[in-house]
Amino acid sequence: MDNDRTEQRIIQKAKEGDRTAFAELVDLYKDRVYHISYRMLGNRQEAEDVAQETFIRVYNNLESYNPQYKFSTWIYRIATNLSIDFIRKRKQSLSLDADISGAEGLDWHDRLADSGLGPEEEVLADEFQNEVQGAIMGLNPKYRSVMVLRYIQDLSLQEISETVQLPVSTIKTRIHRGREALRKKLRFL
Repeated sequence: MDNDRTEQRIIQKAKEGDRTAFAELVDLYKDRVYHISYRMLGNRQEAEDVAQETFIRVYNNLESYNPQYKFSTWIYRIATNLSIDFIRKRKQSLSLDADISGAEGLDWHDRLADSGLGPEEEVLADEFQNEVQGAIMGLNPKYRSVMVLRYIQDLSLQEISETVQLPVSTIKTRIHRGREALRKKLRFL
């Protein structure tokens, strides 16, 4: 409860033009917004672009935010909608020169041995993670968005409903169908 009041004070200061307050909001939400975008897009660079655009939209439209609702719901809706728009644009502009997914963002640090898992376990864990991410990426965007919000961001059904502006019953249906689609995709891997 106290965190909500603190957040509302920060938002009010940001609405009044306090750039430091807006920077605090960015700091509070940057990782979560990035993760929503990444889980929906499956590409680090695109997720960074969407996260940046999300905060630009938040800054430009902060006056339209209604404090009756959770700020997180509002910002997640913006990130989700921008991610879906990015997916639509991507489908329209496929190129033979496009990067192959699964290899972007790797550097030598990713290849160093971890003290926790052995090389074989790490490869298996990475393969499983890639299989799950691939299965998520293979979902229809309307199912993908609710699955990411529910299972990756751990939002409640009501919060997802407010984020994507659909009834809770529709959210339940999409989660059920998304799980079934994932189950079918992962069964054959």
